[in-house]
Amino acid sequence: MEVKEFCDRYYVDRNGTASLKWDALQTRFGDPDLISMWVADMEFRTPECVTDALAKRVAHGIFGYSFVPDSYYEAVMDWEKDHHGYQLKKEWMRVSPGVVAALYWSVNMYTQPGDSVIIMTPVYYPFHNCVKDSGRNLVTCDLIYDQGVYTIDYEGFEKAIVENGVKMYILCSPHNPAGRVWKEEELERMLEICARHNVLVISDEIHQDLVFGGHKHIPAATIAGGRYADRMITAFASSKTFNLATCLTSTIVIENEELRKTWDDFVKVYNSVEVNVFGITAVEAALRGGEEWYQGVKKVICSNYETVVEEMKEFPGVHIAPLEGTYLVFMDLRNYVPADDVRDFTQEKCRLAVDYGEWFGENWKGFIRLNMGTHPDIVKKAVENIKENLRKRNV
Repeated sequence: MEVKEFCDRYYVDRNGTASLKWDALQTRFGDPDLISMWVADMEFRTPECVTDALAKRVAHGIFGYSFVPDSYYEAVMDWEKDHHGYQLKKEWMRVSPGVVAALYWSVNMYTQPGDSVIIMTPVYYPFHNCVKDSGRNLVTCDLIYDQGVYTIDYEGFEKAIVENGVKMYILCSPHNPAGRVWKEEELERMLEICARHNVLVISDEIHQDLVFGGHKHIPAATIAGGRYADRMITAFASSKTFNLATCLTSTIVIENEELRKTWDDFVKVYNSVEVNVFGITAVEAALRGGEEWYQGVKKVICSNYETVVEEMKEFPGVHIAPLEGTYLVFMDLRNYVPADDVRDFTQEKCRLAVDYGEWFGENWKGFIRLNMGTHPDIVKKAVENIKENLRKRNV
């Protein structure tokens, strides 16, 4: 399915639907009339296989207590094997109401108050919040940055682990917002450092399906033949892939039996609720029947990214991270707009609602993150506004 056909078939104006992305602009940005390019969800209806499955479930008319059926586990296992080469076992798998919830739970079940947890910045802001909100010591290690390209500071990473007695590393793979899809040797070197210092790894792989340009997502638990899987918890979901965020259904993979017991004991006390039957239904249907939609949305994301890169060539000092993975573009405006002015420039002048670089780490002020999971016309308008206002600043 090509870009125009996909957009004609699935694009929806979300205004007036209690959309956080659009209807909360006044609350979040103080202005309801901005072009919304921020939070990572899409303006595309989920595939028909999902809406059909949900409609059938609703028509049944009974919404009583339920459980996760074997068919759900089988759908997840088939998808992981076919798309990522990860051969799962049912006994390793758990379900949580979202990856962010799993991050919060993991911090609280596997570390103690005051323990140090490390993240690589710039990184998705709930990584910061789940550590600080839980009374743990947040340790950050900046990625090495060179004109839009991000690499790992292994020496700084290991030094921070040793100096702070770090107990846990929250890995973002693919990386949001840097757009990196980590190579096998990069993952192995990170994991080897963590193993050497007995650091538990929580691997957020929610963007695993959204990789481009010949890049390949490698599940961290499969690195070196699974050498590091025994000290790792992996979290992923179909929420980014199929635009199912509020279905609140994510899969957690824990190969180590002792870590699984800790997980189960914690959840029994702090989340003793039944499964969301609509989330289970939606995810299973998407994984079984959503391949055509999935391939179509990837074409839209690629096309939108290419539009941004092409249009911004007029300003070569605007550095745009190569989009290896995710549908989020991180843009460095500092060569044209002082970092302290970027928020005013983006919102007041360009009329855009974006995620600001400092949300992802204190050293990233002057960057903005733009969402490519939307209609090409919205992306084109956003870029036109940026270009027009850069011209005004730099005449």
